[in-house]
Amino acid sequence: MGTDKTGNGTVATGASGATAGSASEALRELNLPPVEQVGFVVPDLDAALALYEPIFGPFALMDSPLEGCTFRGRSRDCHLRLAFARSGELEIELIQPVSGESPHREFVDAGGNGMHHLRFRINDGIDAKISEAASLGYECIWYKRLSDDIAFAYLSRAGDPLLLELLEMP
Repeated sequence: MGTDKTGNGTVATGASGATAGSASEALRELNLPPVEQVGFVVPDLDAALALYEPIFGPFALMDSPLEGCTFRGRSRDCHLRLAFARSGELEIELIQPVSGESPHREFVDAGGNGMHHLRFRINDGIDAKISEAASLGYECIWYKRLSDDIAFAYLSRAGDPLLLELLEMP
């Protein structure tokens, strides 16, 4: 807890010292649709499936080699193993980085194992939404345009360990 600027009370602060409301205020300003996916990054997909299938039911598996993604300003390839399930309207994604450079590999290499990102579906205009997010302190760390109307981006913000994924897809 920290003292508010007026000294009249306390406000919750995170590890970065930012107020708990600052991230939610930025998200409100982005005017994003409801979360449609929660992404978990895991070092071992098979172990994660054994853990999560009893909760979410069977997962659909996908092998995903990706070429030419922009990761931290450079073109990088990566290979991911993916698994998808649903909890009501919410998609659950498990991701195991296999090779290459990506936010997922970075997360696992830093000791991460678990919730990684929230995905929001943008009908069109992902590039404008990325610019809007940048004005609120978010940095686009991973980006790939797959076709004229399909693209994804991962956004990061200092002091917030949770990434935002934007998916543009009709």
